Amino acid sequence: VADKNFRFSKLRYYSDGLKVMAYLYRPEHPASKLPVIIFNRGSFVRGDIAPELISLFHRLAVEGFAVVAPMYRGSDGGEGRDEMGGADVDDLMNVLPLIRSLDYADSGNLFMYGESRGGVMTYLAVRRKFPLNAAAVFGAITDMGEYVRANTATLPPKALEQIWAGYDANKDEILRERSSITWADELNVPLLIMQGSNDPQVSPAQSLALAGKLQSLGKPYQLIIYSGDNHILSQNKLDRDRETIAWFRQHLKKTTDK
Repeated sequence: VADKNFRFSKLRYYSDGLKVMAYLYRPEHPASKLPVIIFNRGSFVRGDIAPELISLFHRLAVEGFAVVAPMYRGSDGGEGRDEMGGADVDDLMNVLPLIRSLDYADSGNLFMYGESRGGVMTYLAVRRKFPLNAAAVFGAITDMGEYVRANTATLPPKALEQIWAGYDANKDEILRERSSITWADELNVPLLIMQGSNDPQVSPAQSLALAGKLQSLGKPYQLIIYSGDNHILSQNKLDRDRETIAWFRQHLKKTTDK
């Protein structure tokens, strides 16, 4: 927060006619166009979570990236209703024109970094052909049905109906659409998958299963399992972010974006 070489901003932008929020963190005086990392947060509806994220943003920005983090509808004062992988995916897709409006952003070098639910959002954006060079996720759900079955204590039927209207009537479709394991053939961006072996929320088997699918399909990916670590890799967060930056640097392109 005290580093005056960087600037934090909150932006309001339109998505499907709704005013939604995004966080922006960048070097104060970039010497050239900056590649952009779209960071997809975890969890459901949230308030102001800038204090939770700013240290992560700083680690990424020090490496020469601008960071844009959509909060999704219903969070931090944004309008609309979060569907955790439904219409709110439009809020992610609609940061693209926002990024293109920033004169210091290199829209030819876009990357995505997703945490937990944000990993689901990342996979969905890749499926919808967001123009990414590469993506990275940690603690990402790849099989929503299995996740729901394993977390019945925190996700009882009433909560599921609140998240996904019409869940009882459309359960199979809702879960399938949010499960990248069922459409792994549509993941056509180099993926870095990171997972803690002691994740109490998302079984490591989920990331292993997706990696197996990507392997059989001949897709470009890298898998890192952090022994003994948790859902957000808090014991290895510095290494987690270093690996992500290295992965993105591997996939930087020379562009003529001016």
